[in-house]
Amino acid sequence: MQPLSERMLATLKAKNMDKESPILVRVFKEEAELEVWKQDDSGRFALLRTYPICRWSGELGPKFKTGDRQAPEGFYTITPGLMNPDSSQYLAINTGFPNAYDRANSRTGAFLMIHGGCSSAGCYAMTDEQIAEIYALAREAFFGGQKSFQLQAYPFRMTPLNMARHRNSPHLAFWRMIKEGYDHFEVTHLEPQVDVCERRYIFDAEATDRFSPAERCPAYKLREDIVVAAREKQRRDDIETVELINRGIPTVPVATGSDGGMNPTFLAAVRSQRDPGAVIRTASGTIPAHVNPPEGNGDD
Repeated sequence: MQPLSERMLATLKAKNMDKESPILVRVFKEEAELEVWKQDDSGRFALLRTYPICRWSGELGPKFKTGDRQAPEGFYTITPGLMNPDSSQYLAINTGFPNAYDRANSRTGAFLMIHGGCSSAGCYAMTDEQIAEIYALAREAFFGGQKSFQLQAYPFRMTPLNMARHRNSPHLAFWRMIKEGYDHFEVTHLEPQVDVCERRYIFDAEATDRFSPAERCPAYKLREDIVVAAREKQRRDDIETVELINRGIPTVPVATGSDGGMNPTFLAAVRSQRDPGAVIRTASGTIPAHVNPPEGNGDD
């Protein structure tokens, strides 16, 4: 129940956001950043704050099975029941993995969180100060009537440059699929409606019959106002991606055996090797200056 800080309340006021208006969260692994978006007076979402992620585990790519240390990627629905004020990692928000897409594709795992403690085993770990603020923003949105908020988890910002850099990844087809949802949000700043059928994501669709994650898709139509803008963005992105490839933009080696990452803010602190009692202070929290990269906390 820690209240929002005076600084955050002033930021909300400056951005024409009510403290109880809905939120949406986006996570980017490669950049190790978590964004909190909040609905402003226009009724659309605007970026409120970007937090450096202290630690995530696994490699770029979705989670497949229990114990693979993969932090999940995809679209998740966070309800009040997934908020854990009694976490061993100070505070935690359960991502809701596995979602309907994950279950339809036989993916397993549990207790994949956004939490404090800067230690990850399949989670997105923040500092305690960061998770306190993120948790409070979610709490206020629920108090304001938001029944759930959307978590969008991506391997990286889905720009033409990054798609070109990662073109050799075995996960490229999955990433192109979730990029559709990314593009829908980018062109509207509205939360995309997410459904699953035929073991794939469908965005902003209207159907007379219900969607069944593992079954044949029902007859549906896409919201034309959104789809036209999103497809035009995708067309421009594809052209730019091909141009970058033709220019010889190097690919990122496919990771084998690597384990996660940290935002440069925290990585610099880890490498500083200061006095064991010292802490590194950042705009988003503190971590011990002497800490080595964490081994994880066994959440998955």
